[in-house]
Amino acid sequence: MGTLPVSQLMPVPAPAGHDLLLSVTGVHKAFPGVIALDDAHFHLRKGSVHALMGENGAGKSTLMKILAGIYQPDRGTISFKGQVVKLKNPLEALEKGIAMIHQELNLMASMTVAENIWIRREPRNGLGFIDHRRMNRMTKELLARLKIELRPNEEVRSLSVANRQMVEIAKAVSYNSEVLIMDEPTSALTDREAEHLFQIIRDLRAEGKGIVYISHKMNEIFEISDELSVFRDGRYVGTHASKDITRDEIIRMMVGREVSQMFPKEEVEPGDVVLSVKDLALEGVFSGVSFELRAGEILGFAGLVGSGRSNVAETLFGVTPPTSGQITIRGQAVTVTSPGRAIKNGMAFLTEDRKETGCLLPLGVLDNMQVAVLHTDYTRNGFVRGRSLTAACAEMARKLRVKTPSLHTSIENLSGGNQQKALIGRWLLTSPQILILDEPTRGIDVGAKAEIHALISSLAKTGTAVILISSEMPEVLGMSDRVMVMHEGKVTGFLDRQEATQVKIMELAAS
Repeated sequence: MGTLPVSQLMPVPAPAGHDLLLSVTGVHKAFPGVIALDDAHFHLRKGSVHALMGENGAGKSTLMKILAGIYQPDRGTISFKGQVVKLKNPLEALEKGIAMIHQELNLMASMTVAENIWIRREPRNGLGFIDHRRMNRMTKELLARLKIELRPNEEVRSLSVANRQMVEIAKAVSYNSEVLIMDEPTSALTDREAEHLFQIIRDLRAEGKGIVYISHKMNEIFEISDELSVFRDGRYVGTHASKDITRDEIIRMMVGREVSQMFPKEEVEPGDVVLSVKDLALEGVFSGVSFELRAGEILGFAGLVGSGRSNVAETLFGVTPPTSGQITIRGQAVTVTSPGRAIKNGMAFLTEDRKETGCLLPLGVLDNMQVAVLHTDYTRNGFVRGRSLTAACAEMARKLRVKTPSLHTSIENLSGGNQQKALIGRWLLTSPQILILDEPTRGIDVGAKAEIHALISSLAKTGTAVILISSEMPEVLGMSDRVMVMHEGKVTGFLDRQEATQVKIMELAAS
């Protein structure tokens, strides 16, 4: 299918009547070398959940940051409850009743739940000191209203990611915000935690709040949203009631074409054993992990949160050396005590969290891509062969279709999907025999996912041995030749591609 007809690119008229809470018309925003938004439109009703969808780089986050006062538009109009507003900074947006809960949570780890919620608004006693008793009481009442089971005096550093998310929501609600913007709120939550979040969203919707919900998870969109709007390449594509549109129609709107094969797995005859792991253990985390990985094979690691999948990957790569067990690469026993040793043994590792442990955020795309190969063939007599290395990085970026104004653009200005492709390029430059991918498509759009899946499949076809760790069951089932399932630090079973199903994996993951 080609691009969508022009009729689908026209903005829908603003909802009529008094239920319109927020309206964006003709907003434009440009950054050096990039037009992030071009004539953007968006309308949010009271008492509704409006999903905002699009590929990474479509302009969703830029639009939301404009609504949250982080960015100012170059032109265009924002109306809040019928009045045109200028949101100069996040505090002004909060005071007007617009709060944003970011994907990367912004809490003070050393402070308590109550202190985080009421920061800069703490109740004072007659002497001007903070009234901690009153603040804790206010917090307790707020948490009870939201059905959040936390203690006001708990330090945030002791909380799980899910509970930190709840603190952010409570903080937003404490401002009596009428608009709550949630950016990928379930990216690090279990299904049970996500359902708790959905119930809070339903309760807030019932109170008349307007919720803007950004997510790449289609099942969530259909479960929680009333309406959805799609953006592509910084332009508004269309708005639909969630009940009146299908998953495939949303994908076509997002990418402007059919994504006919989300999991383009090619059949490859596995070669010799490249990696053999026997009784690998990390005290207190996992034990007795044994498996073999062959050239051209994609071995999926599945399991619930806390199963130990990522810990095994980190141990294989030398981030956390094992306390016992044996690792053999191409028939030779090896001791992997550091990532440097792992790289020398032909291994590469794309970590789970690209922001925390992947990207060097202040640096450019080139610096991020070349960091793993500075001391390899691109170095001569202690000096880096800069021209050759830059050419190799440019070719890799072109091959992976990394969208960036230049290789010197700061990687933090790229979309999540393009950051991920740049990180994959970093490791492909090392020509790895064994590639470990931990959540390679987390938080990126369907178009970028399809590209990364195709890349993984092509790597396997050329003989690269791949370990694929994913919390998304369709990804594990669609891309793996075999699946190793873990539960609480133990391997509970292996499933061949032909026999693997979601039910069988979940049975092993919960046993």
